Amino acid sequence: MTAKRTVSPSSSSPIDHPINTNMGQWLYQGEVYEPDTDVVSKDFPYQGFVYIIENLANGRSYIGKKGFTFGKTRQVNKKKKRFRAESDWREYHGSSESLLSDVEHYGRDKFRRTILHLCRSKGEASYLEAYEQFSRNVLLRDDYYNTWISCRVRNSHLKLLREDYSCEE
Repeated sequence: MTAKRTVSPSSSSPIDHPINTNMGQWLYQGEVYEPDTDVVSKDFPYQGFVYIIENLANGRSYIGKKGFTFGKTRQVNKKKKRFRAESDWREYHGSSESLLSDVEHYGRDKFRRTILHLCRSKGEASYLEAYEQFSRNVLLRDDYYNTWISCRVRNSHLKLLREDYSCEE
């Protein structure tokens, strides 16, 4: 599946599916998301993604971001060598303690995990995560697990996103 990027926010909609038919996999644009190439490969264009996890049992949601990889080091010929390793993104269910408690209580099959944006940089992921959180008023509503928003992004971190934005005008 070739991944198409989105820049505009998704609107919040009521949950109308009683069970999760994707068996805990990530969805992107309505289909199960599986990258075309290895996420550690230099050919893979994305650093991470912004997501929404929806609790199908009680209607609560969580907006967050996740990286596809993380940095590791290993000893090679008495020197430390840095490399990228795949993160736990395939099994990830958020960082909110109350969300994780509900995943344990209701079971993973009662949650839908959807990728909202594929991001080419960490800065882009941070910006789009905060954008989704503020535009959905996650701190003002009881139907979101989010309890705080933290973002620190410079406009220089958003070079590719700014190019996309200027092309749309």
